[in-house]
Parts: sequence; C-alpha cells; structure tokens
Amino acid sequence: MKHPRSIAITGASSGIGEALAYEYSSPGVTLALCGRNSDRVKSVVDGCRAKGAEAVGSVLDVTDADATARWVEDADARAPLDLLIANAGIAADPGVRDDQTKQIFAVNMDGVINTVLPILKPMRDRRCGQIAIVSSLAGYRGFPGAPAYSASKAAVKAWGEALRGRLHRDGVQVSVICPGYVISRMTQDNKFPMPMLMNPERAAKIIRRGLERNSGLIAFPLPMHWIAWMISLAPGMMIDPMLRKLPRKE
Repeated sequence: MKHPRSIAITGASSGIGEALAYEYSSPGVTLALCGRNSDRVKSVVDGCRAKGAEAVGSVLDVTDADATARWVEDADARAPLDLLIANAGIAADPGVRDDQTKQIFAVNMDGVINTVLPILKPMRDRRCGQIAIVSSLAGYRGFPGAPAYSASKAAVKAWGEALRGRLHRDGVQVSVICPGYVISRMTQDNKFPMPMLMNPERAAKIIRRGLERNSGLIAFPLPMHWIAWMISLAPGMMIDPMLRKLPRKE
C-alpha cells in the first residue's frame, strides 16, 4: 500500500514503534497509537501532531484481548484502517523461569494475535488493507540465550507468513518484519556486542519501503538476515555448540 492514510501502531511509545509513528506523520494522516507508558505515549502523540498528523494516543496492555479489540475497533471506526502494525513486544528473557516465560509469550505472541484478529473481518469486508507483524531475526531459530523471546518471535513469524497466503484472495496484504539489533529501550541495557546496531529512524524507513512494495518478509540488516537464515538451516550437531556460547539476554 503506497500511501496509507489511517494507521494504527501498537508499542508506539518507543523504539521502532515510535520511529514508525513519526515516519508516517504528515498532514492528512490519522494515527492511532498505543503503549504502556502514558507520558511517553503523550510525547509521541504531540510530536506526530506537530508534523501535521491527526494522532490519538492510548495506554494499552496488548495482553488484554478485550481492551485491545476495543482499541482496534475504535481506531477503525474513526477512520477505516489502511495499515495496522502489530509492533508491541518485550525483549527480556528469563531463561526458564515460569512467570516471566509466560509473560513474554503473552506480550509477544498473544499480544500480536489480540491486535490482528479484530481487524481481519473489517479489512476482508472492504477487500483492502495491510497488516504488518513485527517478529525478529531471533525468530529464525531457537537461541539458548533467549528461549522464550526467540520462540515467541518464531511463532508470530510463521503465523504472519501463513496469513499472507490465506488472506491474499481477500485483498488483504500481510508482511512480516524481522529486525536485527535496533537502538531502543529493549536493547539499551544489553551488555554484549550487538552487530550492525541500527537506529530506529533508519529501521522505520526500511520498514516503510518494504510495506510500500508489499514485501512478504522485511528482514534487516541484510547481512544479519543471511547469517540468521544460514543458522536456521545448519544441522543441530554443527550449530548447537556455537549457539550455547552466545551471550544471554538478561
């Protein structure tokens, strides 16, 4: 979709979500933005309005299916959505702790499902619209340093790929976004090297170009994408010893 005019973005209070909100902000564009921190959401809304967009901000926990459905429905009622970006996610990984493992899946997987499902019928009825699901290069394979994070991102990657084929005849476009390391609140405390670390503004431009081309997979940076892809193809007996030595996400 070349020029979406009504856009909803979850996790828009920081990182890639915030950068995408600013990237799309211009006169004539309506933005529905949400995040978990009211002050940061308000700051992003004010910034988008300063660029000429009509922006509405909400504090939302995407693990609440009913509240998320209402948020999507309200945004679509204000201005039929051209583009929905399911971006909200958390990156900390507890290893095998029960409570935090469940929380990561609740946000990264259930949160995406809660965001996307309410818009499927309206977009299918209109036979137009675009859905973007933010996964990660970490979703290409299970990484011992971040088992819950990589698994949750693998799940939404596969779901998005399947939805793309399933909704094609209905006129609804679906893209899966797989970033590498991007400067954000989620990466600021990482104490290990982050190859090809990218600023969120550049990431937002790459994502926008990919969505305008209706790319099924928007993965970047390309060298990291190819490395992740090759790791996913490598036999376990060859790659597992190397992966066990990678740093762990705290």
